[in-house]
Amino acid sequence: MADLTSFFNPKSIAVIGASKSPEKIGNVVVKNILSSGYNGEVFPINPKEREINGLPCYPTIDSVPKPVELAVISVPSSMVLDVAKACGTSGVNNLVVITAGFKETGKEGLGLEKKLASICRQYQMQMLGPNCVGFMDTHTPINASFATGFPLKGEIAFISQSGAMVVSILDWSFSAGLGFSKFVSLGNKAILNEAHFIEHAADDPNTKVILCYIEDVENGTLFLDTARRASREKPVIILKSGTSQAGARAASSHTGALAGSDLAYEAAFLQSGVIRARSMPELFDLAIAFANQPIPRGDRVAIITNSGGPGIVATDNIESKNLKMARFRKETIRQLGNFLPGESNIYNPVDVLGDAKADRYRFALEKVMADPGVDSTIVLLCPGGVTEPAETAKAMIEIRKKHLDKPLIAAYMGGEQIAEGAKILASARIPCFTFPEPAILAISGMVRYARFRNLPEGEALPLYDHIDKKTVKLTIDQVKAEKRLVLLGSEAAKLVNAYGIPAANTILATQPEEAADVADQLGYPVILKVASPKIMHKTDVGGVKSGLFSYEEVRRGFIEIMENIQRYMPRVAVYGIEVQKMMPRGTELIIGMTRDIHFGPLIAFGLGGIYVNLIKDVSFRLAHGLSLREIKKLISETKAYTLLRGYRGEQAADMEAIAEVIGRFSKLVTDFPEITEVDINPVFVYNKGVSAVDVKITVS
Repeated sequence: MADLTSFFNPKSIAVIGASKSPEKIGNVVVKNILSSGYNGEVFPINPKEREINGLPCYPTIDSVPKPVELAVISVPSSMVLDVAKACGTSGVNNLVVITAGFKETGKEGLGLEKKLASICRQYQMQMLGPNCVGFMDTHTPINASFATGFPLKGEIAFISQSGAMVVSILDWSFSAGLGFSKFVSLGNKAILNEAHFIEHAADDPNTKVILCYIEDVENGTLFLDTARRASREKPVIILKSGTSQAGARAASSHTGALAGSDLAYEAAFLQSGVIRARSMPELFDLAIAFANQPIPRGDRVAIITNSGGPGIVATDNIESKNLKMARFRKETIRQLGNFLPGESNIYNPVDVLGDAKADRYRFALEKVMADPGVDSTIVLLCPGGVTEPAETAKAMIEIRKKHLDKPLIAAYMGGEQIAEGAKILASARIPCFTFPEPAILAISGMVRYARFRNLPEGEALPLYDHIDKKTVKLTIDQVKAEKRLVLLGSEAAKLVNAYGIPAANTILATQPEEAADVADQLGYPVILKVASPKIMHKTDVGGVKSGLFSYEEVRRGFIEIMENIQRYMPRVAVYGIEVQKMMPRGTELIIGMTRDIHFGPLIAFGLGGIYVNLIKDVSFRLAHGLSLREIKKLISETKAYTLLRGYRGEQAADMEAIAEVIGRFSKLVTDFPEITEVDINPVFVYNKGVSAVDVKITVS
């Protein structure tokens, strides 16, 4: 991965396209670098000027008498390639290409961007952009951007695919008093992308929280690996907008139909420990909480309020966010009961009543925070005739100093009457919200992160035996040679069998007597299925005969199926009839895969059979980096899990066999990227073992 140390902390900067005109971006960039307090050397580049902002101006990058570590390029797009090449031959290590007019403009711009990226790779230059605002680092300090203003120093890194988002959030941050370590505008991500900057921020001692706004990821597997490592170090919070085009296409398989356009991102964030924000307010609410409070030890939350209504709202919200209301020890309850008025609620939520002054809040908070059964505390305050918002805030600050290991968050519900108290809390790094919901949402995000970080590293999938890659490759090659994309059922069964996944014996027959002979060989009962890549729902056209127990039944069934197909779909090519050993019924499951354009194979697991699209009891994970722990979580997230554990006296299913099948299946679709969609539906699972009954595979 790229080392971005010299990128964020260069000894020297050249601004190519610098200008004397205040209306030009090249002028703004030079001013921003100088006003940020950057203490390295700055070289404006413009062949028409001799001096800009008091600095000597050079005609070209190669005329600069000293080495340049970073070049900020703001020239017309038609000139960028020549300028980049000149930077490469001059030994420049890092580029920021602010210029627009590349892939965002269409085919011609895309071609230009590819050439620019090729030049960067040729000269081993790291590049941010093109089509970006630039970047800022408050700790270097450096402002290599054309944004107005320079952020307050802080511990939040903000990485954005939208330049407008960078400019807007920067402007908002001044009124909010929020500090940042870094701002990065990704632009078109021709070389450096979100994964590179997430990795750097994870290793940056000045960054405590990593925020991202993204519309897509450039390299799904790189993102997964990087985000997983980074999340072990510090929270990564992402607001993802837009949808993947891969999921929007019409899919022929059940899995493809169930996998929505955003599910791959959901799985990626879940597996890598990323916290997903659903809105801009949530993104920054989480950032403020993580930047200013410790990571909670558990999910037990205490509430202190001076009003019953908000306390009830908060209680309901806590339960809906998979948090727990803390249970106080007897001593805490006794102390609260002795001090608070008789009308107060001394259990959780603690109601100190509407006439509570700061002393009552102080006592309740002190006892609640000291209780070992409390992991986080939320203080709710509504303005009243005797309420003391400012003094209460000061009391919270004092008590927090005694319990630095527990998050303390406030919700001051009101306007002018509570403004001073809210300001005091914010200045002391105690997050203060207007309503309980965002406070609880912040705690919920922190708890989710704590759970991920406390998990041991995922146990890698074992090196499965009985893997026959040669058979899979030969089968796929034969299908491609016949210019088919959909495998026959017998071919699909052969593929999964080659990876040690038990599948019902399935043999293709082309004549009635041949089918009957195969049935004698397999043993009765058998099932017959028409073999045609063009017929996806065989039962709808009379293409299936099940429960056949004799030679004559099979022979007659073959003929009837062929007659049905001739009647309903006379122009469809039929390869024959597949004879399959009829397996005993078990719990019906589906295991499937659809290939996401960014992240690769997306594995589906859930309740199978004919109701799969109706009930939609399916959970998803990405195959890349899939661990045994994730496979077990995948299984446990479904309603099918209740059946598999043994429902109403039924025997429990073979969980280990299911997990092994999913692991082997994951390896199959990872080893062969030409496999684009798979449905194994149903998979019968028994109290001992499993059997794949119907397998559909599509290749590219």
